[in-house]
Amino acid sequence: MSPNPAPILITGASQRIGLYCAERLLEEGHAVIVTYRTERESIQHLRERGARAIQADFNSEASILEFIETLKKQTQSLRAIIHNASSWRAEQPGHEAETFQQMSNVHMLAPYLINLHCASLLEQSSCADIIHITDDVARKGSAKHIAYCASKAGLESLNLSFAAKYAPRIKVNSIAPALIMFNPDDDQDYRNKALNKSALGIEPGPAVIYQSVRYLLDSPYTTGTTLTVNGGRHLK
Repeated sequence: MSPNPAPILITGASQRIGLYCAERLLEEGHAVIVTYRTERESIQHLRERGARAIQADFNSEASILEFIETLKKQTQSLRAIIHNASSWRAEQPGHEAETFQQMSNVHMLAPYLINLHCASLLEQSSCADIIHITDDVARKGSAKHIAYCASKAGLESLNLSFAAKYAPRIKVNSIAPALIMFNPDDDQDYRNKALNKSALGIEPGPAVIYQSVRYLLDSPYTTGTTLTVNGGRHLK
């Protein structure tokens, strides 16, 4: 994928996978726009390297539409949209509806509205992509994160619908990861249990997701597809 003057938008790029992908794209000479919910040192680091950063909270329709309006003031075109913004929240007694609404807004409503309202920006680029970062957990469900899992499954459905809607002008795909990188405070027992869930049994790091992003951006003949990056969890 050669550098394109139209920027690549990555939502939720202040840490972990989103941050890594933003850094790699900048290294390769691409224009990048990132969103963040909370100001971090990493965001300032991305700014210093040339990225444009927009504060955005995707917890409500109003905040999502406000972000879209701000984005359109900053660019007239996009090479790609990578929907990476996510929220990991378990069910809590007495707050189930709130949890479900938040998961739905971040994982479904935000991509839905951004895709609809920003297609015109993507159409200004000679080649264009939408990539949804979903989750392998949607394949089997989750007893402890029901709303999270359901909203990621909904995002997989949106992926198919937008692929059909925007073909052939815009390619639309998703990446479904599982156990890409641990958090610093994860204890050894948790790490061992998580590693044993996959056939390959490793913590691969965010580079494997960037490789998947690059494949989808480079491929001229892939749309409506989900790349599963789970180390063979479905084999166990």
